[in-house]
Amino acid sequence: MTIEYLLTSLVVVLLPGTGVLYTLAVGLGRGFRASVAAAFGCTLGIVPAALASIIGLAAIFHTSALAFQVVKYLGVAYLFYLAWQILRDGGTLDINDSAEARKTSKGALGIIVNGFLLNVLNPKLSLFFLAFLPQFLTGAETSTTGAMIGLALVFMGLTFVVFIGYGACAATARDYVISRPAVLRWMKRGFAGVFAFLGARLAFSDR
Repeated sequence: MTIEYLLTSLVVVLLPGTGVLYTLAVGLGRGFRASVAAAFGCTLGIVPAALASIIGLAAIFHTSALAFQVVKYLGVAYLFYLAWQILRDGGTLDINDSAEARKTSKGALGIIVNGFLLNVLNPKLSLFFLAFLPQFLTGAETSTTGAMIGLALVFMGLTFVVFIGYGACAATARDYVISRPAVLRWMKRGFAGVFAFLGARLAFSDR
């Protein structure tokens, strides 16, 4: 593993995407602990894509238009679902200060599942790993598979740490949002709009 891989991966992870937006929304709506669950779910959602690239299943998406389209439109539907979840009363971005809500494991599990599905239902993620990981193989590895697994684990670790940072920043801004209902309304519309836009963009993308 090289410093170039670490720096490149860090830049990729820092770029705002659906996982970052989801973690920010959860951090604002539910607080820091919930944002950690969101970060964990998004990180966990990387596992299928990384495994697919390592064992070559991602090539199916590249060669089979039908397989790619099926997963793509499932991802589109899920992005629209997340947009609705943010807009509705009691949804992802609703401020909830009750001790019960903060302690419930069911709520944390739902947040993790949402974050997991957000990445699993993104067919471009497996194609990204298929193109990204091999660039950082030196050719001196005794096991190419083992080396790629190591690179994927490092990428996941960086994702988790960075997303927790995003969640902490969002949780810090919670008090400001709570005291200004108008700001919360506009933030809900903004986050929902971004998820809807990303869904539409994915729907009209080819590969």
